[in-house]
Amino acid sequence: MKVFIAGVSLVLLVASLSLAGVPVSFQTGESYVDVTVGSQRVARYIFDSNLPKPSLVNVTSLGGLEVTRRWPLTELAGGSMDHHHHVGIFFCVDRVNGTNFWNYYKNPDGEEPKIRHVRFDKIESSDWHEGQYGVIEATSHWIDKHGEFLLEERRTMTFGGEPSEGICGIDLIIDLTAQREVVFEDIEEGVLGIRLSDYLRETNTGVRPSKDAEIPKEDVLGTGRYFSSAGQETAKHIWGKRHRWVAIQGVRNGKVVGVAVFDHPDSVNHPTYWHVRNYGLLSVNPLGQGDFQRQQKDRKNPVKPFRLTLEKGQTAHFRFMVVMFDGVRTEADVENWYRHYAR
Repeated sequence: MKVFIAGVSLVLLVASLSLAGVPVSFQTGESYVDVTVGSQRVARYIFDSNLPKPSLVNVTSLGGLEVTRRWPLTELAGGSMDHHHHVGIFFCVDRVNGTNFWNYYKNPDGEEPKIRHVRFDKIESSDWHEGQYGVIEATSHWIDKHGEFLLEERRTMTFGGEPSEGICGIDLIIDLTAQREVVFEDIEEGVLGIRLSDYLRETNTGVRPSKDAEIPKEDVLGTGRYFSSAGQETAKHIWGKRHRWVAIQGVRNGKVVGVAVFDHPDSVNHPTYWHVRNYGLLSVNPLGQGDFQRQQKDRKNPVKPFRLTLEKGQTAHFRFMVVMFDGVRTEADVENWYRHYAR
């Protein structure tokens, strides 16, 4: 049922633009799955046993513009080399029962902590009325620093898009089921992180959400600008606050490209908090409530930690959509997409 809902929501988002969508196909390798929408490869899902967590890398718009950073998997001349654990689009958190799942890039096979890919439950393309989409279902195990099995992760990733409108979406449903009592500490590092292409790093001259926005010259140091559902702009004003969605757009290969992330109303602690940084991290984190409130230092609102706790067998439900888009978009554009997605 979850796959059907994910596919429907993505198709409805595409249908809201009066689009039919294009076929989605997959190519599997020893430790990866490539995802192609129409004729454009939009992502590679990697799950090598030496990596501490599965990730989506080489995430690309339908216009062929990469929106995620390649480093540390490959080098980019003049590019950033900070935060080696920021690999593409990834899902984890620091800390769970005292184990940090966030700050790791490589853990040799057999070493913990690790979010270990166990199996694929489904890899297939589907049609729904006039829309087309592709689904990957995967199961992973969260193993803590002591080798204990804490959580079973069931992940559904639904892909779809329409080249003529320059929009592509990844609908992510992630259910974490506790294998013993599990406590998630309130901390800023989590949960769905995106390390953006260096060209999308935020600067004072970044592309604003306006149809008549001034388009800066392409620069590996950044041409991006964040904006949100609350009408706020820049990481400084968005960080640590609740928003239904956050987007950023900048210049790559002489063209405007962007990323928007939606928080579904059914997801944990909606509307979520955001951990966004101008150096290129776009992270949605519903579990960091207490840490964000503490750092905001708002004396009128006392800190109330969320402290998500699961008893054995209980499940936490996370749901987000990542949209890659080509061309300048306004706040109203993204809000329209979000409303179709959320309902």
